[in-house]
Amino acid sequence: MHLTPLDWLIVIATTALSFLPAILFAKRAGSSTAEFFTSGRAAPWWLIGVSMVATTFSTDTPNLVTNLVREKGVANNWAWWAFLLTGMATVFFYARLWRRSRVLTDLEFYEIRYSGKPASFVRGFRAIYLGLFFNCVIMASVNLAAAKIAAVLLGWPMTKTLAICTVLNIAFAAISGLWGVLVTDLIQFGIAMTGAFAAAYYALQHPAVGGLSGLMEKIDPATLQLLPDFGDWSLTLSVLIIPLTIQWWSVWYPGAEPGGGSYIAQRMLAARSEKDAFAGTLLFNVAHYALRPWPWIIVALASMLVYPELSDIARAFPYVDPRLIGHDMAYPAMLRFLPAGFLGLMIAGLLAAYVSTISTHLNWGTSYLVHDLYRRFIRPDADERHYVWVGRIVTAFLMILAALLTFVLESARQSFELLLSVGAGTGLIYLLRWFWWRINAWSEVAAMASSFLLAVCFFVAGKLGVAIPSHVSLIATVAATSVVWLAVTYLTPPTDRETLERFYRLVRPAGPGWRPIAAATGLPSSPDSLPQALLGWVLGCTFIYAALFGAGSFLYGRTAQGTLWAVLFLVSGAGLLRLVPRFWSAAEPEPAGLAEQVPASEADAR
Repeated sequence: MHLTPLDWLIVIATTALSFLPAILFAKRAGSSTAEFFTSGRAAPWWLIGVSMVATTFSTDTPNLVTNLVREKGVANNWAWWAFLLTGMATVFFYARLWRRSRVLTDLEFYEIRYSGKPASFVRGFRAIYLGLFFNCVIMASVNLAAAKIAAVLLGWPMTKTLAICTVLNIAFAAISGLWGVLVTDLIQFGIAMTGAFAAAYYALQHPAVGGLSGLMEKIDPATLQLLPDFGDWSLTLSVLIIPLTIQWWSVWYPGAEPGGGSYIAQRMLAARSEKDAFAGTLLFNVAHYALRPWPWIIVALASMLVYPELSDIARAFPYVDPRLIGHDMAYPAMLRFLPAGFLGLMIAGLLAAYVSTISTHLNWGTSYLVHDLYRRFIRPDADERHYVWVGRIVTAFLMILAALLTFVLESARQSFELLLSVGAGTGLIYLLRWFWWRINAWSEVAAMASSFLLAVCFFVAGKLGVAIPSHVSLIATVAATSVVWLAVTYLTPPTDRETLERFYRLVRPAGPGWRPIAAATGLPSSPDSLPQALLGWVLGCTFIYAALFGAGSFLYGRTAQGTLWAVLFLVSGAGLLRLVPRFWSAAEPEPAGLAEQVPASEADAR
């Protein structure tokens, strides 16, 4: 594609604008690990909410959505729409608990919730397992999407794209700290969303599409359905039933972790109060599931008319490496029809989305490897500036490793399924460990080990020609993993009573699962209400699904259906307006006299 001087000017100007926060916050970020990894616990709700949304909007996200739509229709998006159930559970059940824990990273949780060497082992192991392995796979997937987009739009080979992106991200993430990431996310989200809506508008203007009405007339109605064809039981089971009944609570996936975790927990821990953690996470879920999907889906549907087959994409872009051609490349292929100026804006938006996601993953992964591994087990006695400098070195290492791993992946869908399979079966323990005192560190070790081993077994079986449907392997993994960790929970000693009582005093979880521990502390009951949280969860899910499907119904021209969704949207929204202030009023001020319970890392930072 030919970029005009105006396009390049827009790309350069927006990139420079995005780097300003990194420069402005560099000195503050370098003062301590608390500033570098959690922005000094002073971020307002709207900033952490937008940052979560920007982080989950990366270059591979529209590619993944396009891949899903072109393969099995719009309903195939239930593979990630189902995670709304997880996200809203985090809002109403877990956001305030995370903020009360006052840990610096979510892995530090293990040594305030569990005791002894098993707790230390889980913390150190997951620092490597998530911060290095999982994190680099995710970043490699994002890099792959960036390489495909650059190949189509700029004609760059993968090596050149990765080299430039590596330098760009190391320069940004190593100096900015989380404050720089948060503020940059705010800028980049606006740029990225503007580009996404522009791409959808001009995709509809293509002669082969003929506007929104032409798109609806030419696309197979089965492709447009919001629910899969119930006549195809296998498809319905894998696309809708399994995600809604099992996947959302059983699978650990970054950005949609049962109980919150990874960079979502990092943002909640960076909030200035429980109220901000709650409201920011709610804002994230509304924007993530209700605001963003349809511009991507529109482009994906239009691409099915412009490029019906993969061979059409290959013919349109003969200079692109054939290994990169896949359904996910249809999204960047549609960007060729953007006019001058808008093409530059779209490239700037995709670059902004890319840098936002990678910088978050670099900061998050580095926090694990530095705070939960290096500081905890290797060099516990250094000063704060030493850990910040080590963090900057680790940031560069992670980016280089992720760039090398990019050459192994083939598509965004491949990495998505890989992460789902490796994290399958562990989700239930992350939900229950806050509300049931009996879970211990060995429970988590057993869950991680069994899930990983089963994922490897199914992967090897597939390589040997034994085809096992993904939904079958998911059910088997969840069932086996759950049996294993529950058995281990009852066969191993519980966490020592002193640790459990200290944790309860700090976090005050509600429900009967902590009754014997609560009685021993002599404290009044928890300020939280599980029935209210359950009601909020139901109303929140209804509100966002109604917005998502109502917008789709009106786009499809189905006015009656859209009106029904609009009514559900208004009713559930009114319920949320009445309910949410109760959660804010229940948020307790940080209690006095608990200084001894603040994790050592935070006490040092103070």
